[in-house]
Amino acid sequence: MPMTAPMILTLLRIVLIPVLVVFFYLPFTWTNVACVVIFVSAAITDWLDGYIARKMGLLTSFGAFLDPVADKLMVATALVLLVQNPPPLYIHPVAFTLAAAVIIGREIAISALREWMSEIGERARVEVSGIGKLKTIFQMTAISFLLYEEDLLGLPIALLGELLLYLAAALTLWSMWVYLHSAWPILSKQSEPDTRN
Repeated sequence: MPMTAPMILTLLRIVLIPVLVVFFYLPFTWTNVACVVIFVSAAITDWLDGYIARKMGLLTSFGAFLDPVADKLMVATALVLLVQNPPPLYIHPVAFTLAAAVIIGREIAISALREWMSEIGERARVEVSGIGKLKTIFQMTAISFLLYEEDLLGLPIALLGELLLYLAAALTLWSMWVYLHSAWPILSKQSEPDTRN
């Protein structure tokens, strides 16, 4: 397997996951800034590795598999950290936890759906949609704000992050419905009985 620039960036994103965990728990006042830098750097490499791979013709099957895995691992890790040790919450911890669970659960469900659709040659039905991309933008912004958590220029960053997380969770459910609706004609087909002896 050749170590191309996109592959290195994807692997770097995976390496940053334990680094985020360590910095999240360090007892220093600046660790929130470090966590935001780590998370945003991972988000930038997510965009950059795909851009480089397409621009330079460096697309590989392994890279196509690993890229979304790295992204989902980073997001899930950040959400688990925030649920375990949340910033000041303005709405309710139950709502916050449910929003995080919806986002993580959707990623698992849609990943399984895409894998199954690929196996039967119907992967095109569950390609990334515009709603999915919008959800990702809100999700990444929300997590960045929640990791920072301090007020900035008079703006309640933690509150904005919490509200954006709820919006991301709503978009998550919407995009999941879009994917499931698109895949439903295949999902609802009755499987043929196995006649092999």
